[in-house]
Amino acid sequence: MKIAKIILAGTAALTIIGSAALAQQALTGTITKLNRINGTIAIQPTQSGTIGANSGGAGEEFKVQDGLSLETVHAGDKVTFSATEKDGTKTITKLQKQ
Repeated sequence: MKIAKIILAGTAALTIIGSAALAQQALTGTITKLNRINGTIAIQPTQSGTIGANSGGAGEEFKVQDGLSLETVHAGDKVTFSATEKDGTKTITKLQKQ
């Protein structure tokens, strides 16, 4: 019985660690809208494969983390980014022009 509890606890710990790593995974996309005054940005994520690759849209809206500069990027730029979500607000934590 003790072995089963240890295995279950280990599995739970690995699941939590895996979820946190997935949330910080670098994503790619194209900037569709940029508001430097409000510190917001919209990014259309890059689609994998060909299904839906030509779908339009404004993209996902994100707040920009304090201290992150938007001066080097413009609408239409392809970027690599990382984001987190807390209380329903998506926030860009890392942004790099490709």
